Amino acid sequence: MTLRHTFQKILPAFLPLLGAFFIHSALGAAYVVPSASMEPTLEIGDEIAAIIPSYGWGTASLPFATRISVLPHLRIFTRLPHRGDVVVFRAPANLNETWVKRVIGLPGDRIALSNGHVFLNGKALPWHKKGPDQAELTTGRFVPARRYEETLPDGTHHDILKLTTARTLDTVPAFTVPADELFVMGDNRDDSADSRVPVKDGGVGLLPVWNVQGKAVTVLFSWHHLKRLLLSV
Repeated sequence: MTLRHTFQKILPAFLPLLGAFFIHSALGAAYVVPSASMEPTLEIGDEIAAIIPSYGWGTASLPFATRISVLPHLRIFTRLPHRGDVVVFRAPANLNETWVKRVIGLPGDRIALSNGHVFLNGKALPWHKKGPDQAELTTGRFVPARRYEETLPDGTHHDILKLTTARTLDTVPAFTVPADELFVMGDNRDDSADSRVPVKDGGVGLLPVWNVQGKAVTVLFSWHHLKRLLLSV
């Protein structure tokens, strides 16, 4: 690997790295991925860097946000994520926890699922088969899975894992994403309590934009796998 290539990999993580040294800052922060819900993009034990001001600054990004019950839900210089962005956010069910998911639907988008396939504004997001894989249920426990490449309307794509297309969450009636909310999903589609799961059942539900803290950009390293170093998200 050339010095230039190394620099190009490190540069997107520079601000989050600075933030990581200070635990959490207005520039960036680091988080450890605790679950397999974002496999194959993120794995259990990945230390990810997030750029905090990617979508503006909000009170949800303050380290003491959950300690002040009357803290207003404010954002400034707000910019919505792009479809396909991987975002870190305060979990609606427990604001003390930071979760990570991929943005699939924006305010005003029409969303539905049928046999696991996402329909966005009436059109199915195409899948491209990439062959067999495995999904990690818990640390060190794997089950067979299939890997697909899913493509968004603007041509960006990401890999997902599927165990089956016949589970309850594989079919969702059409609905419109309300203003100031996002529809987010985990890339491990059969092991993700995301916007398909209501908050009362332990999921994300439709994610308020206020909860978004920043954009995940880099896997700095992994606590479990030495080869996972400076990987783009």
